[in-house]
Order: sequence, then C-alpha cells, then structure tokens
Amino acid sequence: MTEAYSVNDNFDGLNLRPELAQAVKTLGYTQPTPIQRGIIPLMMAGYDVTGQAQTGTGKTAAFAIPILQQLDPAARLPQALVVAPTRELALQVAEMTQALGQYLEVKVLAIYGGTAYSEQLSGLRRGAQIVVGTPGRLLDLAKRGRLDLSAVRFVVLDEADEMLSMGFIEDVESILAQTPAERQTALFSATLPKRIMQLAENYLHEPKIVRIEAEQVTVSLTEQRYYLVNEFDKLAVLTRLFEIENISTALIFTRTRARTGELVNELNLRGFPAEALSGDMSQEARERTMARFRSGNVKVLVATDVAARGLDVEGISHVFNFDLPDEAELFVHRVGRTGRAGRSGTAISLVTPSERRMLREIEHFTKQEMRACNIPTPEEIQAKRLNDLMTKIMMWLKRGRAKEEHALVEGLVADGADPLELAAVALKIARAEEKQRPIASISPLPEKAVRPERRPHPSTGFPRRGAAEAKSFAPRREREERFGREPRRDSADHPREAGMVRMVLGLGRQDGIRPGDVVGAIAFHADIPGSSLGKIIIQNDRTTVDVPEAYVSKVLAGNGRYMIRKQEFNLLALN
Repeated sequence: MTEAYSVNDNFDGLNLRPELAQAVKTLGYTQPTPIQRGIIPLMMAGYDVTGQAQTGTGKTAAFAIPILQQLDPAARLPQALVVAPTRELALQVAEMTQALGQYLEVKVLAIYGGTAYSEQLSGLRRGAQIVVGTPGRLLDLAKRGRLDLSAVRFVVLDEADEMLSMGFIEDVESILAQTPAERQTALFSATLPKRIMQLAENYLHEPKIVRIEAEQVTVSLTEQRYYLVNEFDKLAVLTRLFEIENISTALIFTRTRARTGELVNELNLRGFPAEALSGDMSQEARERTMARFRSGNVKVLVATDVAARGLDVEGISHVFNFDLPDEAELFVHRVGRTGRAGRSGTAISLVTPSERRMLREIEHFTKQEMRACNIPTPEEIQAKRLNDLMTKIMMWLKRGRAKEEHALVEGLVADGADPLELAAVALKIARAEEKQRPIASISPLPEKAVRPERRPHPSTGFPRRGAAEAKSFAPRREREERFGREPRRDSADHPREAGMVRMVLGLGRQDGIRPGDVVGAIAFHADIPGSSLGKIIIQNDRTTVDVPEAYVSKVLAGNGRYMIRKQEFNLLALN
C-alpha cells in the first residue's frame, strides 16, 4: 500500500550534519525533488523503502543523503553497498555520492567488470565506506573473500527492473545473502513487475513505498517518424538522413557505451562531426562536452540512456533512436529532449524488421502512431546538395559582399579566361567536400520484412484485422506455451538478410548467453563494427549470428580468442 510522506520545500529542515549540508549547498541543491522528499525522511527514520520513479528524478541523492548522514567516516570496512545494473550507472552513482560526501572524508569505490581487478582491490585495501558496483563483479569479489560485506548497514538496489531484464536478479540475491540480516534496504525501480515485488517481499522488511508519477507520455510538438532498415545498414541510413534533414543540434541514442564510441568514430570519418557522452566520463569532461554542445560548437551528441540522464538542453532539433530502447518509457524520455519550450522537434527511429513488435508497444504506450518513411535515395540527396549550393549562391549574390573575389575574376577574365568556364571551376571547387561524402549503398530488406503489416490501433494495441483472423491474436510462442507444448525455436534456416553469412557458436541459453555478449565478443576480437552484425538467434545449446560477407574472414580469424564469461567458443560458417 502506498503512503504519502513529505518534507519541507528545502533541505534546511532535515537537520543534516554540517559537512553534508555544506556539500548540498555547494552542489547547488535548493529544493528536494519529489522522490527526495518522499525517500529521505523515511530512510533517516530507519525504514526500508521501495521507490518507484523514472530516471533523472534525483534518486541518487535520495538514498545517498540519508546514508551519508548516518555513516561512520572512520570505519574502514564498507558500511553501504549500492548495486547497479551497468558500469555507467555505477560510475555515475559513485561520482554523485562522492560529491555529496566531499566534506566528510568519505571514500566511495566503484566496482565493475570489464576492467582489471588491481585498482579495485587496492581501493578495498585502502578502505571504502561506500561501495557501488555491478552484480557480477561484486559477487565475484565477495566469493573470493576480497570484498567483506559483514559490516554493511545499508543496501541499495538501483534500477532493479533493469537488473531483472539483464538477468542479474540471482546474482543480486546471492549478494544480499552475504550481507547482515540487520540492515536497511532500499530498492528503486522505474517499474514494479511481479518479480521485483517478490524480491522486495523477500529481502525488505515492511518497506514503505513511494511512487512518483511517470512523465506525460505524449509529446505533441514532436514529429515522430521511423525507417525500416537492416541492422547492418543503420549507419548508411543515418548518414543519408543527415544529408536530408535540417539539423541544428541532434542527440543520437544507442544501446551500449561501446556502440556509442563506435558510432562517433564512424560519423567523424564520414564528415559528420560528433562527440560521445559516456557514463564513464569524469564530471569535468562531461561538463566540457555539454558546454560545447550548448554553445553550438558541437552539434551532434551520441549517448546511451544512462549517460544522457539529467541532460536538459533546449533547442535540440532532432533525436535519433539509432537503437530502439528496450522499454517504451525510455522512448518517452528520449523523445522528450526535443520539442521543448513551445518549439517543434523531430524524433527519428531506425527500426529493424525484428524490432517492429517493440515499435508497436511504443505506439500503444504513447498512444501516438509513428509515420513510416522511405529512406532518402541518392537522387534525392544529390538534389538536396544542389539546392543547398544554389541557395548559398543566391544569398551571396543578394548580399553583394564579394568585392575581393570580384576583383580576382576581373583579373582572370582580362587574362583571357572564359567567364562561364571560370564560374564552373569555382563551383566545382565549392562542391569538392561532397566527394568526400560518398552516398553509402543500402541493401534491400528481406521480402518478408516489406510485406504490408497490420498496424495496431494506438488506443487499443490490437491489430486491425478481420473476424476470420481474430483467433490468431496471441503470438505463436504464447499459444504454444499455453497448450503445454515446447515453443518452436528459430532455427539456422530462418531467412537471413541479403549479403549476410550465418555463423554458429556452441554456447546458448543454457550458458546464460545474451545478444549483447555475442556482439561485444565478436566486435572486440574480430575488430569489426558491432553494428554490422545482423540477426542473433539464441537457442538452448547454440547461437547463430548473421555476419556481413565482407567480415567473414576476419571473424573466422578471431577463432581461438573468443570468450564470454570465461567460456571459450569458436565460430563456424553455415552453408
């Protein structure tokens, strides 16, 4: 049952210890956010809490302030443990907590996988009162006896639903089992599915629940479009859209931090300057990047959902979903960053055939139907380039501010140059930049993907179909499970996209393999763009992945180096 709690509209009534009050003031906090007003007094009173709130609502300060208020800075063993789903979020939470504890001489240590143990072990030996980490690395260090959780008094599970979707809940439960029973526990989640509520019931003691209403899900001033594309053509389609769209500033969302850096590099190579906003950037580096973006010196930022938290910039003309988010609510947060302050904005999503169901879920959630558009053709791009050139020429002719150039032309004509030929050469020089931006080719979509589809009505979410088809409402997998049959699995002869070779590896669902694991391992060891990989089909004991023909030799050359969670594997091409 939800109970309402409130505090004053400022932090003065919380009776914070002087060092903490000073840090709050230094950081410019004046008024608590709704989640802070609800959570802070409850945690200070010793209650376990469940907080339901979206990203960017001030959750970190909501649990960090009461923890810092009650912490013993002199103790060496960890007194507080914060579990977060991703490295980016762990770093962000650790940084914010350290800033709040800057005058308390509190040590905050971030622990996460994908990096050497040495620095994190050194931090533990030096003593850290607060540890913030990802489930896998935390559990690993605890099992090795290198992370002592015996003195933990506070445990925070941040973004619990994200940890559920990433398959971390069992690790989280193993971590909780190693903490003292007499502890204060806080769980935060944007949504509260049954499994998360069960987790709270098992590990929290009579928790108080604080719910913050989600943002309004309609973005009326934002034009929403999508383009149906092959996964390996996303970059080519994005650069074509950059040619056609009138972009003042743009924010591009990708699914992973690695994909963010990769996309920034590819865009810069193609003549579209961009910078990454990464969750592992220092606060100083992040502020410098944001200052360049706000001033217009940087027009394109590429970020993950985690890295973009708290980003509030007016005047963003375009938001691109290079990858669709896994949750409809995240789509709303992304799109809400354009079309602000009464201005119009444009949200463009690149959707692969396998993501169309997610697209429909988003439309049902927002009650808005996205417009399907055709990918710009080379002819349309050439016409746009020519139109832009002619517009610039007419503008300068009207201005009449080319006196030095006029004098140069007069001299050349006097030396015998033909005026028309001279103008043609000048235009050729002016268009030299276009040759540095070749228009990337795009593969046709699979035949199945371009068949007309029955779009669901936004208000109901159900497809528009005739009475004869009404019996097929439930998805095939759902129907098979309902009648007790083993669901049919996608097999290796599932239609593949043109220009792709299907490859197989001997790890599957029983080994805990996820698509992101496969993409990361192949992209790193074969040194190919992760975005180039196509459909990934994870079966019980094996996984197939579609690889562009051009990269097959590099992928096969990586055999002997591939590894996922200490499990080695090789890749073979299927006929």
